[in-house]
Amino acid sequence: MNYKIIDVKERLLADNDRIAAETRAALARRGVLLVNLMGSPGAGKTSTLLQLIRRLGGEFKIGVMEADVDSDVDARAVSEAGAAVIQLHTGGLCHMDAAMTAQGLEALEPEELDLVFLENVGNLVCPAEFDVGAGLRMMILSVPEGDDKPLKYPLMFTVSDLMLVNKMDAAAVFDFDPEAAAQRARALNPNIQIFPVSAKTGKGFDALADWLRQWLTEGRRRD
Repeated sequence: MNYKIIDVKERLLADNDRIAAETRAALARRGVLLVNLMGSPGAGKTSTLLQLIRRLGGEFKIGVMEADVDSDVDARAVSEAGAAVIQLHTGGLCHMDAAMTAQGLEALEPEELDLVFLENVGNLVCPAEFDVGAGLRMMILSVPEGDDKPLKYPLMFTVSDLMLVNKMDAAAVFDFDPEAAAQRARALNPNIQIFPVSAKTGKGFDALADWLRQWLTEGRRRD
């Protein structure tokens, strides 16, 4: 018997990576930074966005793509904070891919923006596998999740440029070792930038906003 074996996943990822590279190049030409924000449900993705919008919204034109299986709760909260926002429903998919992101960007009109956040679907597995064309990948590890998450979900920490350790205001309540979390993340990714923050109190977000501000400024100088 003669037959072909086709690796569908390999082809799917190759097509995804091509679209992602095209998106990244197009955004770079326009001077727009796309940040892929990832994390578990309840980690604090939307509250993190609200903190950053408060600090950067007066200097940069910010847009947000809210990806979710359903509902528009997060989109309404972000819109009330003053950012341009669109809601993306994934129809049950556990992640955004490059084609879906490109479609969302087109609706958001990024040529009018400086900084775009994609709030990805909440989990630490699928979003890590798909390049969406972002210039930065930012993930959130919240204190209640535990400091062992880099051991359990290594790909997420390997591909991320920034790790926010959120809910530090609750650190005393949970058995969470920030140093252990940092060491485990850096063992996978020595270049990962780590920011302990509290989206509830705002602590740590000035430093994160300064880092993003510098990235945006230097990126424009390079362009």
